[in-house]
Amino acid sequence: MQILDHADSRYIRDLKVNVSNALVTAHISEKESALLALSIAANQKNNILISGFQKLSAEKGATIEEQNEAISCASLLAGNNVFYRFRHFQQKESYNTMQAKIKMNIMMKPVLGKEFFELISLAVSAVNGCEMCVNAHEHSVREMGATEERVWDAIRLAAVITSLDKVMS
Repeated sequence: MQILDHADSRYIRDLKVNVSNALVTAHISEKESALLALSIAANQKNNILISGFQKLSAEKGATIEEQNEAISCASLLAGNNVFYRFRHFQQKESYNTMQAKIKMNIMMKPVLGKEFFELISLAVSAVNGCEMCVNAHEHSVREMGATEERVWDAIRLAAVITSLDKVMS
């Protein structure tokens, strides 16, 4: 990893460009991008990135409540992704009929709004590799009016922040 510490590393230059390009898009506001990045950083448990994206999201107008909800979304999805991946992997009807008994009140009236909360949920689920959740959240967010370009930009941002996480610790 020490090789990557040098600022002239071709990969680091690429990563800087990728982060800049992913944070500013036509389909996601800068505030939303910062909050989505914050959620991915929280999902990855990267304190350096969490701190940086908390600062950036505040600069872009995000409230403490919105920041907390972005972090809470990552926590909720971490558990849900494990649960629903298990159901999907097992493909047993008995598991599909059992109640989850996992409280998800945050999803009912999110401070971030339902569409954006679903978009973050989709991005976190993609990072966590839960096919069932990705499909459900993509369907939901599209039903709420999100364009495919908005979805694509959110997933691209999640991918780039996940890459950044691997070299920022």
